[in-house]
Amino acid sequence: MSKKWINLMRTGLLGVLFWVLAGIAVADTGDITAGEIAFAVDTLWTLLAGFMVFFMHAGFTMVETGFTRAKNAVNIIMKNILTISSGVIIFYAIGFAIAFGPSLGGFIGTKGFGLIGLEGADFGVPLTGFWFFQAVFAATAATIVSGAVAERTKFSAYLLFTVIITSITYPVVVHWVWGGGWLSELGFVDFAGSTVVHSVGGWSALVGAALVGARIGKYGTKGEVKAIPGHNIPFGALGVLILWFGWFGFNCGSTLSGTDEAISSIAATTILSASAATVSAMAITWLRYGKPDISLTLNGALGGLVGITAGAASVTLGGSLLVGLFSGALLVLAVEFIDQKLKIDDPVGAISVHGVCGAFGTLAVGLFSSEAGLFYGGGTSLLAIQAAGVFAVGIWVILISFLAFKLIGWVVGLRVSPEEEIEGLDVGEHGISAYGNLAGKTGHPIGEAIVANTPISI
Repeated sequence: MSKKWINLMRTGLLGVLFWVLAGIAVADTGDITAGEIAFAVDTLWTLLAGFMVFFMHAGFTMVETGFTRAKNAVNIIMKNILTISSGVIIFYAIGFAIAFGPSLGGFIGTKGFGLIGLEGADFGVPLTGFWFFQAVFAATAATIVSGAVAERTKFSAYLLFTVIITSITYPVVVHWVWGGGWLSELGFVDFAGSTVVHSVGGWSALVGAALVGARIGKYGTKGEVKAIPGHNIPFGALGVLILWFGWFGFNCGSTLSGTDEAISSIAATTILSASAATVSAMAITWLRYGKPDISLTLNGALGGLVGITAGAASVTLGGSLLVGLFSGALLVLAVEFIDQKLKIDDPVGAISVHGVCGAFGTLAVGLFSSEAGLFYGGGTSLLAIQAAGVFAVGIWVILISFLAFKLIGWVVGLRVSPEEEIEGLDVGEHGISAYGNLAGKTGHPIGEAIVANTPISI
């Protein structure tokens, strides 16, 4: 039999199989209502978006690893993998109830620890699906802190802070804004978390980086700034692109509905803002430094994504371009100010990306919202509400973070020894080097033996 006839028979059989399966599906789902189909689609969409947000942790890992030194790569990886793992457990046990439980005075939730007692609540999708989506958001807020305190902070101290931010700091802010709390009653708008997620992480990072202190060699005896380049810019670029991809789940998924036509406009505003911010950051660095800087350009993209997150569903396409342009420029200026004027050492620019651009993006809703923004005839009312929310969240996060870091410092200490920092946290904290076969010394018996070409003895 010729190959042509074999292909025709194969196509015919596949066609028959398709129609048989389609007939079974119609027969089995004949009694399903349109509402039930919509519920299923919304659930699937929310889960898929949550999967994308989960994958953003790979992006954070690559960005932080690439923008720091090789001797601390394992430590960065360990912090990020433990952030998602411990963060979702804490958010399941404690954080979700505080965020979405019945409100106590509009300030804090009081029921639903371990998801118990919320079975009848209406979240638009199944309780476990809604929890999953919110849990990966909580871990995102926590992991922002990792990069800002990188290369000198104890692993144990970071883990303890992750417990605090996912159990108390972040959930309280969620309750204020998304859980029916006092800011939502005022009319505060933060669609997907410029303030709720990113500024919470950014202000926490600011406090942590300030209290743990700068890395050895970052500032000279007269306060002059000394650059400490990251070891792998391609890793950093890959991380940014992964984060950019995941952000479509972050923003578009916040509809919690796959049948909401706003998804397309949210995707459009998201990509336009990020793109404009990338170009803006590149142009600013080119003008200021004589050459376009890659690390600030990459962070500019993230700044544009953070900036549009609050207003992704309410600004026009033109407005999103302006948000991105301002976010990219603001990112460069903020990095300079924090590094050179405040003398706060932030190896990856997390404070500027998430804290500063998050605050700006939230305020920008009051300017560019097509319904109530100042530039669209809405007056200053929404802008004032947005400013009040940014201020209140900032005060809350800075206060709790300060107390938390001070307590952790008293219990286990915040910083590794100077000797450990100089050698690298990989060996000192974890007993292994990420690139042992290249570095010549791993601190691990298997890696040592490979490098030295000697028999392995453990």
